[in-house]
Amino acid sequence: MSRDRTARSPQKLRSLNRFALATGAVTVLSLAASGCVVVHGEREVVPAATRAEAARALKDFTTAYNKADKANDASLDADRVTGALGAIDGGKLKAGQVNNPGGNPSHAPLELTDAKFAIPEKAGWPRWFVADAAANKGLTSSRWMLVFTRGSANDVWQASYLTILAAADVPKFQQDEDGWAQPVTADDAALAIEPEKLSQSYATYLKSGGDGFAPGTHTSLYREQREKNASKPGLARQYIDEPLTSGDYAPVGLRTTDGGALVFFTTHRYEKQTAAPGADIPVPSADVEALTTGEIKQSLTLEFVSNQAVLDPGKTAKDQRVAVLGRVEGLTGAKGE
Repeated sequence: MSRDRTARSPQKLRSLNRFALATGAVTVLSLAASGCVVVHGEREVVPAATRAEAARALKDFTTAYNKADKANDASLDADRVTGALGAIDGGKLKAGQVNNPGGNPSHAPLELTDAKFAIPEKAGWPRWFVADAAANKGLTSSRWMLVFTRGSANDVWQASYLTILAAADVPKFQQDEDGWAQPVTADDAALAIEPEKLSQSYATYLKSGGDGFAPGTHTSLYREQREKNASKPGLARQYIDEPLTSGDYAPVGLRTTDGGALVFFTTHRYEKQTAAPGADIPVPSADVEALTTGEIKQSLTLEFVSNQAVLDPGKTAKDQRVAVLGRVEGLTGAKGE
């Protein structure tokens, strides 16, 4: 799925509900009249959601997603997506609204079936869980992995991450005796790379390489593709990758049975195309043009949000390299100069 939401760009979304890994934050309210302090919040470690609540959240998301996709109207699923998926979901809807204001002529309803839920136990808010479902789009052997989050009991569940994996690549999660999953913290030092550092580590790897990530489609081959495209006759490409970790872009992870963790995290990247004197920028697609500000003369800068799902091994694992299992990205803006 490659739907981008410029309307919910990283800069605008950073002010949304804070979304941190397995924290147990509480809200402290001072009662001036009595002079006492009352602490509100969950101290007890409890499941983030019931299985019935998780199933309802997946259904509500799918319904809203289909309405928005059919109408090319971002407002129709604005309350059901956030974070990386919210940004990725929006650009295409905005471009679609420009190019097909009457609705999406290629719309086919998304159906998510055979859903399984990995629901962690944790204290406090925000809370989140992972849904693993089959979809009627893409390869029949693929599984759609969605992270749902909410910041308080008064909020609705929103999908913040999506990755699409081969069924064989979906890891097995650690569970307690009641079947609840085990979250990892943002600063978990028992993992090869602490989850809160994955976004920066991946951005650094894409720029400079190194041995922190296992070779594969989204690592070594991705870097090779960039290097190949960096300089061609009449056209140069520059790439800038940045970490994106605040608010609902914060990483989340569940411990796996091998001692590592499946972690979802976000990065923000720019690709600048610059034409040599006398040459032209390649004609952009209609969707790119719909998201472009300024006039394309000698350069075009594309802005993307990308979410990754990785296997972060435990410190005791023989191979300490992080494996990137999946990456979903979307164009969120463009600027011509």
